[in-house]
This record gives sequence, structure tokens and C-alpha cells, in this order.
Amino acid sequence: MTITPEQAAEVLAKAQQLYTQQELEQALDRLAQQISERLAGTNPLLLCVLNGALIPMGHLLTRLDFPLRQDYIHASRYRGDTRGAELEWKGRPGTSLAGQTVMLVDDILDEGVTLATLVSYCRGAGAKEVYSVVLVEKRHDRSNGFQADFVGLQVPDRYVFGFGMDYKEYWRNLPGIYAV
Repeated sequence: MTITPEQAAEVLAKAQQLYTQQELEQALDRLAQQISERLAGTNPLLLCVLNGALIPMGHLLTRLDFPLRQDYIHASRYRGDTRGAELEWKGRPGTSLAGQTVMLVDDILDEGVTLATLVSYCRGAGAKEVYSVVLVEKRHDRSNGFQADFVGLQVPDRYVFGFGMDYKEYWRNLPGIYAV
């Protein structure tokens, strides 16, 4: 469902801010420390899950002070909607995953379907280890039981947007996290 910029502005005006930019920065600092303790020295390949993880990954990469490589993977269940659908592949990594320590970086862990599929894909492509990191995790039961290895923040089971996450293709650029 396409909305106008005016409708997007209305949504933001009525939204509740859950996390400020300062709180996001602190969460990214914690994530970077945890990741560094676990992966420094492993020469990991970080895969940005597009589009949502573009902003969180950019901020996270500048906090990691050990050698790493990065690429992207592009698969989506939302495609601008507020409900997930069938997984659509848009792009696979250009880097071979065989024998690699891979870390998938995503914006949000909601139902866990996309991330579980991507972890399975990486293992099937020969990765020796696969880790997952999410900026935010929704607090609710996941039918598939998937848990991320690294979680920045938790959010209530509401539709959230900002800092990479969108509301119907708008507001990825917000420096905070908001809930409808």
C-alpha cells in the first residue's frame, strides 16, 4: 500500500518514540563490544540484510576495530507492507561463503522467518559458522523459535520504524525508533 509524504508525516506525528538516537548509540556500542569479544580474530564476513540493516550496519561497522569484510544479502518478506509475506530473493552475496565465519546483520527480529532462512542459506553455502545480529528484537513468541546471537534493544510487539526500519517505505532515515 503506497502512502503520500503527508500521510507519512501524520504517522510520525502520532507515533511514540521508543528509543532516542543516544540510546541507539549506546546499544550499538554494547553490540560492538559483544561482537568484538566473540569474533575478533576470526576474519568474519558481515552480510548486511538489505534494505533495513543498511543504517544499523553502517553505524556498527565503524565501531568494530578488527579486520573484517562485508557484503550484502537482499531478501524481503515485507516489501513496503506492514505484514510479512513469502520471502522474495533480490540479491545473494557476491563473496563465496564456503569456509567463512559469517555474521548476518539485520534491523529487526520479528517473526524470525527471514533471518532463519538466511542463516540456513549461509550454512547451505558452506559457511563454517553463522552468527546473527539485530538492532531490535520484538518481544513475542516466535513459532520457529529463532533467536539472534546478538541483540541491541527490545521493542514491544508493535509496528516499529526508524533507524533503517520503514513505515510503508518512509522514515528509515529517522535517528530514533518509533512505534505506531
